[in-house]
Amino acid sequence: MAFAERTETKTTLLPLLHKQVGNDELKPPPAGSAMTKKGAYAAVSYMASAVLLLMFNKAALSSYNFPCANVITLFQIMCSCTLLYALRRWKIISFTVGGESQSISVGRSMILVPFKTLVKTLPLALSYLFYMVVTMESVRGINVPMYTTLRRTTVAFTMIAEYLLTGQTHSPFVVASVGMIILGAVVAGSRDLSFDTYSYAVVFVANICTALYLAFIARIGKSSGLNTFGLMWCNGVICGPLLLLWITIRGDVETTLNFRYLFSFGFQCVMLLSCIMAFLINYFVFLNTTLNSALTQTVCGNLKDVFSIGVGWFLFGGLPYDFLNIVGQSLGFMGSCLYAYCKLHGK
Repeated sequence: MAFAERTETKTTLLPLLHKQVGNDELKPPPAGSAMTKKGAYAAVSYMASAVLLLMFNKAALSSYNFPCANVITLFQIMCSCTLLYALRRWKIISFTVGGESQSISVGRSMILVPFKTLVKTLPLALSYLFYMVVTMESVRGINVPMYTTLRRTTVAFTMIAEYLLTGQTHSPFVVASVGMIILGAVVAGSRDLSFDTYSYAVVFVANICTALYLAFIARIGKSSGLNTFGLMWCNGVICGPLLLLWITIRGDVETTLNFRYLFSFGFQCVMLLSCIMAFLINYFVFLNTTLNSALTQTVCGNLKDVFSIGVGWFLFGGLPYDFLNIVGQSLGFMGSCLYAYCKLHGK
């Protein structure tokens, strides 16, 4: 079979991978616009892949007691870049909107995109890297209920970042649904309101980094000429070396090489599945943000947390009963559903 025929067969099997995100899809949707079927698919796919990724990461970090979370992130980035490079080299995908006009020949450059374009995505990559590092630090000095409460206020930071970076505004119905989500988070964590200046500050910095990261996806996705795969590629090319330097300084490389289960078949399977799900979740984060909005992605993250709690309780149990926590989680869930209703009906 000729190479062109093989490529055509792969394209048929991977319609989602081959179909590029058009210029109109990369523009932030106007306020009050209804969510498309593709946008709804991206949102649901993100939540499903996020729950699965959480399970595989939990298995690696808890069941196998792997001590280096940043090393897992580095493996995920390396896997993503390897897969993107292979798909691009086999011409199954491209990194630019509308074809290969802005791409550099594979044989002439390892970065596969113009250097100026790579530099343009630098704010996106750095906000993502800083978000990962700060998030790890934010978990250390604060209890889980309060951490969840403060992290859910990200929706407010995202609305502000969207307005400042992309000019995106939202209807009163959407603002009301976001307010309900924040109120639910406060109620859920009200029994744990123990003030810690440093920990609170770190969590709010993580919220700002998250909001900037999602807003930069919408803004840079529109102006860079890159599609979803191109943005993922640039993110990995920039973040990978920086993260490798960070974990080398921390001594995580030596810790990983001495890890007792490193060559265990079970641990390697968990890591492989984690890397695959990380690739999918990154793809759907970019797709959901560009097709819908940064705020939609943030609300999907909150809604995903509700399903994660339910799945965790069903599989692992051990969650204590707390009336205020249940009321708060219910308010957050209702706010997320109201937001989804507003987006689906263009309100």
